[in-house]
Amino acid sequence: MNTITVPNLASPEFKANPYPFYARLRAEAPIFRTTLPSREPAWLVTRYDDAVALLKDDRLAKDRRNALAPGSKAPWVPAMLRPLAQNMLDLDAPHHTRLRGLVHKAFTARPIERPRERIQELCDDLLAAAQRRRQLDLIHDYAVPVPATIIAELLGVPVADRERFHAWSTRMVSTSTPADMVRLLPTLWQFLRYLRRLIALRRADPRDDLTSALIAAEEAGDTLSEDELMAMMVLLLIAGHETTINLIGGGTLALLEHPGQLQRLRADPALIKPAVEELARFTSPVELATERYARVDIPIHDVVIPRGEKVLVVLGSANRDERQFASPDVLDITREPNKHLAFGQGAHYCLGSPLARMEGQIAIGTLIVRLPTLRLVRQPAELRWNKGLFVRGLTQLPLAF
Repeated sequence: MNTITVPNLASPEFKANPYPFYARLRAEAPIFRTTLPSREPAWLVTRYDDAVALLKDDRLAKDRRNALAPGSKAPWVPAMLRPLAQNMLDLDAPHHTRLRGLVHKAFTARPIERPRERIQELCDDLLAAAQRRRQLDLIHDYAVPVPATIIAELLGVPVADRERFHAWSTRMVSTSTPADMVRLLPTLWQFLRYLRRLIALRRADPRDDLTSALIAAEEAGDTLSEDELMAMMVLLLIAGHETTINLIGGGTLALLEHPGQLQRLRADPALIKPAVEELARFTSPVELATERYARVDIPIHDVVIPRGEKVLVVLGSANRDERQFASPDVLDITREPNKHLAFGQGAHYCLGSPLARMEGQIAIGTLIVRLPTLRLVRQPAELRWNKGLFVRGLTQLPLAF
């Protein structure tokens, strides 16, 4: 009989240190059925090899409708939210393949290396302002504005709207219960109304930005519909900065908690690339991969995941699996090999991973060089984490220097 007590997986208290719970699941119940805060049953997949296999498994659908039994009704979606259902994160081939191809074409029209100088300039300006103030909340003053400004500029969103976009996306990723979803509706309405206006402006007056490129993207005569455009922009705005905020914030905290590793990186700045890979593994800014649904009964280990049920691959657990990583709870910025799953795996591998890596490398590398006496103001146990099922990030990180 299973006696594992499941905490609230979306609570800030759990986010502070989820790793002991995941270690127990890997040891005792690597494919574990639980009930989410939304009161929906789901299977947690916690071992690395299982995670890799299932993220590539065609028996799992991203679109819930593709996992329904014959004659079953698709879940009802409010009319206002239907445009969001057209995002490629929640679709399967061939629809996902088509959308990813169109978006990839728009991305490659604007080489991802182009923002490098802008990211560096932004980091320098933000840290200069912090030095003048003699104070720094790493999240609000640095980790948020770096990726939020870059994705806003890439999409052609005025920088003046950056904070609104961050507030909207934070509310969206913090949703974990039906009540949260109801409270989210006004935010979604504002977000979608804003995007409709922006798309209309870019249709009438194209610019050198990603929104205009998405509107113009064409593959064999195909284009994105209005709903697909809005869904893609919502996805890019959230995925394009929310996870990078967590990488910069959580990665900096990890370095401050491991002063030997921080000193090693300061002494050899060329280690920033493997360091960011290790920080991505160690902190897993996206803690759970977004949901998948069993198209058929799936036997795995000593259980069967029934058709139609939700499957959640726990990236934060797979990245700490002792079967894959030597001393997985140890931060080692020179770890090699480091085949972490922080950016996913398979057909839905993160399209923006090159940009996230670049932002993390520049932001963290610049921070530790410019502020060599950086230190925590609060004890790690006193820090508060954001609420939410899928991502793991700090609300604040006050630092002294």
